[in-house]
Amino acid sequence: MTQSFWLFGSRLTILADRTTTDGKYDLIEGYFPPGTQTPPHRHTRYSEQLYVLEGEFTVWAEENKVVLKAGESFLIPMGTTHVVAALSDQPARGLVVASPSAFAHLIEATGTLNEIEEADLALFMRVSTEIGDEILGVPGDLP
Repeated sequence: MTQSFWLFGSRLTILADRTTTDGKYDLIEGYFPPGTQTPPHRHTRYSEQLYVLEGEFTVWAEENKVVLKAGESFLIPMGTTHVVAALSDQPARGLVVASPSAFAHLIEATGTLNEIEEADLALFMRVSTEIGDEILGVPGDLP
């Protein structure tokens, strides 16, 4: 069963999670409207592999900046401070594999069912801490 949620301007669809992968990974499809950007953050308990389906993602990983186009991928190792953004005038769509499973739980627990509704920031911070994510700024900040 797939589920879609909105989180900080992006639509994230859970394609597979701990319930279907024995906790080994999450598979998430992300849709980022133009200008959407994550806050600087790091995952202390899982790695993140981003594969671009459409458009273009800009990824800052520590001091490295990479621009990814459709068909390209990038591994964000566990513990790496990073930002993912759709900076062009077109939306970007990609797949994320988070391994082991944890990211889908954050999306499900804190995402909203419609794009207008604001996420509960206190809940987001609490669940982030529970899964080992560290939020290091706000959208627009870079690592």
